[in-house]
Amino acid sequence: MYPFIRLAKDIWLARNAEPLPPLGVHVSHHRCWPHDIDMFIEMNNGRILTIFDLGRLVLARRVGLIAALKDNRWGLTMAGVSVRYRKRIKPFVKFRMVSRCVGWDDKFFYLDQTIWIGEECAAQALYRSAVTDHNGIVRPRRLFDHIGYEGEKPVLPEWVQGWIDAEATRPWPPEIPATLT
Repeated sequence: MYPFIRLAKDIWLARNAEPLPPLGVHVSHHRCWPHDIDMFIEMNNGRILTIFDLGRLVLARRVGLIAALKDNRWGLTMAGVSVRYRKRIKPFVKFRMVSRCVGWDDKFFYLDQTIWIGEECAAQALYRSAVTDHNGIVRPRRLFDHIGYEGEKPVLPEWVQGWIDAEATRPWPPEIPATLT
């Protein structure tokens, strides 16, 4: 089940937070609860993705994206993700999540999210996201015109561009193994 109570808590805690620029950083604090764990007594990998979702939603609110979505009846979609899990998150452990947009291209936004236990990174995800309307993808420049952002498009970090380039070589639709045809 989606953690609506956690989402409400995060929105409530950020209600008076300063607005952020598009490349701003949102930090939130969480705890691994018993309903987050799997049979290995650690936070389930799917739950980690859901927790990342909470961070992105509050970040979107703080940068003015949620208001722009409402104003224009736009949607928001995820178009890809690459995740690294490096440290187990055990029950009742406190952790902080750092959410930020690292840049965009002509169609997509690229978001970096990390989970930290103390000074150690437990998980990191790179997302490709898009704003949509009834015609398909809304170009980032159109969104920025709506929110009044006139800054330049940043150069994407090398590791992000490398992921984009690697994704471009991935076949779509996926290949079906011959044994299944």
